[in-house]
Amino acid sequence: MQLFSSIRLIRILPAIVAGILGFAPIANAQNSPVVDDGAQLKLISSQFSFTEGPAADAKGNIYFTDQPNNKIWKYSTSGKLSVFMDNAGRSNGMYFDRKGNLITCADLHDQLWSISPDKKVTVLIKDFKGHRLNGPNDVWIDPKGGMYFTDPYYQRDYWKRKQPAIKKQRVYYLTPDRHKVIIVGDDLVKPNGIIGTPDGKHLYVADIGANKTYVYQIEKNGHLTDRKLFTDMGSDGLTLDAEGNLYLTGKGVTVFNKSGQKIDHIDVKQDWTANVTFGGPHFKTLFITASHGFYKLPMKVKGAGAMRNEE
Repeated sequence: MQLFSSIRLIRILPAIVAGILGFAPIANAQNSPVVDDGAQLKLISSQFSFTEGPAADAKGNIYFTDQPNNKIWKYSTSGKLSVFMDNAGRSNGMYFDRKGNLITCADLHDQLWSISPDKKVTVLIKDFKGHRLNGPNDVWIDPKGGMYFTDPYYQRDYWKRKQPAIKKQRVYYLTPDRHKVIIVGDDLVKPNGIIGTPDGKHLYVADIGANKTYVYQIEKNGHLTDRKLFTDMGSDGLTLDAEGNLYLTGKGVTVFNKSGQKIDHIDVKQDWTANVTFGGPHFKTLFITASHGFYKLPMKVKGAGAMRNEE
């Protein structure tokens, strides 16, 4: 009995140590088509209230939000964690433009912001035809510089209003010249996560209200056509890898290939996984924002557009 207990302790000791150090084994990582062989999910920090909006700059540094605490944090490629900005407009989803500006969905006043590297804020959108937006949630920038963003309604405790000014929860497009905002999707229940392909030909939109994710064809004028159901699963945040696999969040991270077939699932020990992106020195690390935690995971694949970022 004592021998059996000793053997069992030896077997589980690595898992205990990994847990203490902030690592969590990935089930079947050895056979995963996307996760690096033997990789472990590492908790970088759990000091936050609710993490969101991870975005990688051209060097692979990751910026993410602690939305309830109104901060944007930076995690450098050297492993340093620091506050990038206080009073961040209650920023949620974020994405970098080609000039190095951080585009954020600042839902304190339901605006779209551009934050320069020296932290100068420019308000890109403050309303839609004089009506306050519901609450820009997630954003993706196409190769032309146009910006697609989702606008669901989630009642915030820091708002004075108790109902939306715009009844429909839509997807909008800010044209590259930033002179016009157009409706490109008003056939969704509650659009949330959004990501496009690096070639600017297709856009994925997660309808978290309908528990579905769709893929659209992007036309030259920015409009969306040919909507197709990608999978019967909604998502908070989305990202793509260089192989065309789509990563959905919610309960952990679920990975689908470009045909819509589930190929992997990454378990995250938090109540909710909000968002995900690729970054790091070679864009082969998956960064995950999940409730109180911020995590990273070594991958076999690079993030979509990583080669462009490294040029």
